Amino acid sequence: MTLETKKSVFVELGKFLSQFSEGTSAKKSDVLYNDLFFDDFEKLIHLSQSHNGWYTPEQVYFSVQSWAEALTEENISKWLSAYSIDDNNDNSKTVALILAGNIPLVGFHDFLSVLITGSKALIKTSSNDQHLLPFLAKYLIAVDENFKDKITFVEGKLENFDAVIATGSNNTARYFEYYFKDKPSIIRKNRNSAAILTGKETKEELESLGEDIFRYFGLGCRNVSKLFVPKDYSFDDFFQAVFKYQDVIKYEKYANNYDYNKAVFLMSNFKLIDNGFLTLKEDTSYASPISSVFYEYYDSIEELTERLASDQDQIQCIVSRDFIPNSTAFGKTQKPQLWDYADNVDTITFLLTTK
Repeated sequence: MTLETKKSVFVELGKFLSQFSEGTSAKKSDVLYNDLFFDDFEKLIHLSQSHNGWYTPEQVYFSVQSWAEALTEENISKWLSAYSIDDNNDNSKTVALILAGNIPLVGFHDFLSVLITGSKALIKTSSNDQHLLPFLAKYLIAVDENFKDKITFVEGKLENFDAVIATGSNNTARYFEYYFKDKPSIIRKNRNSAAILTGKETKEELESLGEDIFRYFGLGCRNVSKLFVPKDYSFDDFFQAVFKYQDVIKYEKYANNYDYNKAVFLMSNFKLIDNGFLTLKEDTSYASPISSVFYEYYDSIEELTERLASDQDQIQCIVSRDFIPNSTAFGKTQKPQLWDYADNVDTITFLLTTK
């Protein structure tokens, strides 16, 4: 398969995914194999919550639409233009993928990267997300059967691979690092995202920050779980802006976490700011529990910049008004581009240079 062929297949997948959105899914006449896949994928989206209670249709549709927007010919070409990829770079290298399952299709970028660079993907899905990616793999194979020999899903022990990309917690990462010590690897650990506020944000910016906090119920590494605010910052405007997300408390799993974590905080005599569906707690940590966001005061942007640089191995992305180099705009953390790599580790370069 040439590079252009592989790109075209993923563009077709993007067209297929573009048909699905909450309440308005509709077949398009120019999409390949809709007769085989459209209805079944729509059913799978609505069944996903029975497989993983956090995968509500709203969240799955959002993920699907995000990938539909990413998988365009323009985006894929822009992404790959930074690399020298052999036009016929089909080789026998097999890359094992150990995927997370915290948000829908969280491992898709690694899957895409392996296949687009010509390697074989040996995939172990998370028990929390076992159905969405295999379905999309079947669609790719229908578009071009050459992918059939490039994609393998395994349930048991991973064997016969040349490199590995594994995502997990800090605890599982230690296991991965030991188990795969003799293989070229990318091992991803826990990371969280933060936002820097000044008190001069518009209502629209703070509302968009709510998207960064509440999308996927806060389960993703790109969700904002920490706020840096200036001394004497008032959270009134913040709470008014995020009130539009109040319906999150109607979801039982989120509500249970809210009640539990709030009770734990209060029993420990922590001072909380609370609006009925989100608690704010002053804390130096980046990793807040579901339904809570930590905050910390800063004295100057310069000092904060130094602090964030020293903590970069804990941070996935930073939301700000460009106070920090390469920061993310409000409301955009869950819309990464193809060239926005997890942990800032260039997956394509790793795949192209690994023997």
